[in-house]
Amino acid sequence: MNKNYCLLILFLGYTLIPAQDTLVWKLNNPDTVGNFKTSYLTDRPSVINTEYGEALIFDGVDDGILVNANPLGNADSFTIEVFFRPDSSSDISNYEQRFIHIKNSDDSRRILIELRLKKNRWTLDTFIKNGDSKCTLIDTSIWHEAGKWYKAALSYTKGIMKHSVNGREGMRGKIDFEPIGDNGTISIGVRQNKKSWFKGIIREIKFIR
Repeated sequence: MNKNYCLLILFLGYTLIPAQDTLVWKLNNPDTVGNFKTSYLTDRPSVINTEYGEALIFDGVDDGILVNANPLGNADSFTIEVFFRPDSSSDISNYEQRFIHIKNSDDSRRILIELRLKKNRWTLDTFIKNGDSKCTLIDTSIWHEAGKWYKAALSYTKGIMKHSVNGREGMRGKIDFEPIGDNGTISIGVRQNKKSWFKGIIREIKFIR
């Protein structure tokens, strides 16, 4: 086979691989996240020094921020990874904590990364909504110790959503999801309707599109 022809096949093969891009949001300033100005959902989270650098700490009562942007854009497959430290709490009202919430303008499409907390243990809960279709992933047989750092991730591709903690897959489910698009918003530390406040520290959010 002609050498140039082989190189052409190789080049064309690579061009068929979908391109990925990654956004990394360092949370070290409550007024600006990912080069976007934020607004506060009741109160302003504080900056704290950690062993991994500056991060935002949320009090689990009324700290939350809103960004008028959708970091996933028009991606039809994605991974969201959060580097965070959930804290323990004796307040039973803090059982449901929704710390990442992305939605479109009419709330017909929604993505949530959440946790369920029992004093000093937590389990991951993730949710995707597309119109009337919904999928929730939660396994209450898997619990993690609060007060430690974790990477929680939610991924979606080709009708399958799955989540993991520290790279270990927990659950997966089926749902067809349409891109949220450019009219989306994201809240950090609370659901956008100011319910289910997160208590702990968030250092970084990574979006792979």
